[in-house]
Amino acid sequence: MKIIGHEKQIEFLRQSAKLDKLSHAYLFSGQDKLGKKTIAFEWVRLITGQPFQKQNPGFILIEPTNKTIQISQIRDLIWKLSLKSSFISPKIAIIDKAHLMGIDAQHALLKTLEEPKGDSILILITQKPEFLFPTVRSRCEVIKFYPIEEAKIKKYLKKQEFSQKEIEEIAEFSRGRPGQAIEFVLNPEKLEKQRKIVKELKTILNSSLVQRFQLAKELSQQDNLKETLEIWLNFLRNSLMEQIKSENNLQYIDKTKNNLNLLQRINFLISTTNINTKLALETLLINI
Repeated sequence: MKIIGHEKQIEFLRQSAKLDKLSHAYLFSGQDKLGKKTIAFEWVRLITGQPFQKQNPGFILIEPTNKTIQISQIRDLIWKLSLKSSFISPKIAIIDKAHLMGIDAQHALLKTLEEPKGDSILILITQKPEFLFPTVRSRCEVIKFYPIEEAKIKKYLKKQEFSQKEIEEIAEFSRGRPGQAIEFVLNPEKLEKQRKIVKELKTILNSSLVQRFQLAKELSQQDNLKETLEIWLNFLRNSLMEQIKSENNLQYIDKTKNNLNLLQRINFLISTTNINTKLALETLLINI
């Protein structure tokens, strides 16, 4: 697994393992595609001497199903942690996108955090720590991850077969997120797709109301809607930063801020609730 940046966090985790000063629970917190899960897997390998494999009873991976982590998944996790294992010591459980646990699931997990089950380590991974109970966060050792320097991403990209123009473009699209840059390297079609979606968004910003309603209908039927909205978010963030750097007209800056805030709210509602997607997209496209 390729890891770019996050040297301080990695060194802290390495020293914790080396000195046998491991906590029973960790919270890896930071934006999506920063490499949190990759680092969690590599750290597990360092602790146990084995790669993280779901087939191994000593490893447990909890991921959302239907936009949420169910209480049944947490109960199953607690049961598995209570069993004795001859495979791995300590047992390792990773809860990816932990912020998608419901209230009941968080309450169930809290009991385990307060009274750890045997020789085990829990790693919660989230880009929205504020959605977790304060009591859940307080019982974890928090490791915060931040976007890395653009220069580190460019250094990695220079080792690949990209032109300087492509390196600049990928670095801009990645916005300090190594996982995003690696995705573009492994799947060049995703880079082309990003270019296409950004071009479409620029067209939308100058389209008529009728065209926007039609687009809302088309987008609501797409399987990759989340990916499209994430690309829109990154484009607007980049636009806002460029406007601020160039000391653009405050009116344009405020409009971009408002568009970004609205898009963030709509994206969150679509990702985490059963909101009517078509109506949400119509609200978004009418107002941006």
